Amino acid sequence: MTNLIRNLWLNEEGQDIAEYAVMLAVILVIVIGTVRLIGTNANTVFSEVASTIQ
Repeated sequence: MTNLIRNLWLNEEGQDIAEYAVMLAVILVIVIGTVRLIGTNANTVFSEVASTIQ
C-alpha cells in the first residue's frame, strides 16, 4: 500500500494532466470573455445604426 501511494505521488503524468486542464480553463475564460465583449459591442453598434436609419 505504501508503494502504491509513493508511486502515485511521484508519478508526474497526473501533474501534467492537471496543468493542461488549468491552462485550458484559463484559455476558455479568456475566449468566452472576449466573445461576450465583442458581442455586446457589436449589438450596441447595430442598435445605433438601426436607430439612425429609422
